[in-house]
Amino acid sequence: MNHAPTRDEMTHEEAADDRTMFGFWVYLMTDLLMFAVLFAVFAVLLNSTDGGPGATDLLSPQIALINTVLLLTSSFTVGLGLQAVTWFGLTFLLGAAFLGVELYEFYELIHHGHTMQSSAFLSAFFVLLSTHGLHIAAGLLWLGIILIYVLKRGLTRSNVRKLALLSLFWHFLDIVWIFIFTVVYLMPFTGV
Repeated sequence: MNHAPTRDEMTHEEAADDRTMFGFWVYLMTDLLMFAVLFAVFAVLLNSTDGGPGATDLLSPQIALINTVLLLTSSFTVGLGLQAVTWFGLTFLLGAAFLGVELYEFYELIHHGHTMQSSAFLSAFFVLLSTHGLHIAAGLLWLGIILIYVLKRGLTRSNVRKLALLSLFWHFLDIVWIFIFTVVYLMPFTGV
């Protein structure tokens, strides 16, 4: 028999939501530290090419710009998703397209013999971008599972909380990508 939640039950649910949100912020801060270390490693190894090609020879700011547009647009749609769930479907497609472009870039580099083993610079490049890409893939998996839950169970309090946390995670990944775009794809071309 369903009944309206009492004041004590709402307080308990709200407290659980607060604990979940706090825990998720702690998780994001640990991810932030990990990415900070990866950026530091990349910056130190940027010119460590062992006499081979460097960033300006191998990387395409145009491809990175396409990925930037895809990911920033997905950040917009994930925000709209909190207003209308169907926007999360578009977020999923944009995120998948982002991964497709990133995998294409990796394929092209590897196909031309530029692998992680080629230089310290490429090792740092592949690790940094792969770590971000794995986070995007995890976000897509998370989004897909939540959308299945929403289709089966509707917009329950639990599903809304999960979508809100996913949205926060997605925005975090967008911020990390802006730093990747700037540090990896723009700075080497500007001589900074």
